[in-house]
Amino acid sequence: MDPITAAALTALAGTVGGEAGRQTWHGLTALVRRPFRRGAAQGGTPDGSPAISSGELEVADLENSPADPLRAQALATALGVRAALDDEFRALLEEWWQHARTGSGGEVHNSISGGTQNGPVVQGRDFSSLTFNMTRDTDR
Repeated sequence: MDPITAAALTALAGTVGGEAGRQTWHGLTALVRRPFRRGAAQGGTPDGSPAISSGELEVADLENSPADPLRAQALATALGVRAALDDEFRALLEEWWQHARTGSGGEVHNSISGGTQNGPVVQGRDFSSLTFNMTRDTDR
C-alpha cells in the first residue's frame, strides 16, 4: 500500500467544503470508526502491550484544525500503524485511498448540442440541492 502522507491528509481536510471532499472525508471517518480487530484500541491491551489508536481522535483533531501539519502527521501515523496490525482495515484503507487519490468520482465531460436549449443548462459534477423556478412561456 502506498503510504498516506500528512500533506495529502492536510489537503483533503482542507477541501471538506466541496461535495467530493465531504464524501471522501466521510469515508475516512466511517472507516476509522470501524471496530479495531487487534484488541482494545483505547486503554491497555490484555497482554500488557501499549494501546494503539484507532485513528478517531486524530481524525477529529485534524477536522478541527485542517491546516495543522502535526495533526495530519499524527493521523497518517495512526492509520499506518492500524493498517499494519489489522488486515481488514488495511484492505479497506487501501480501497479508500485509491478512491481518494483519483478524485472521488472521475472526470466530467460536458457537451451541449442540437440547437437552442429552452431552459437552464447546468454543467459540472456533484451538484446537490438545486432548485429551478421556471414559468413556461406559451406565447411562442
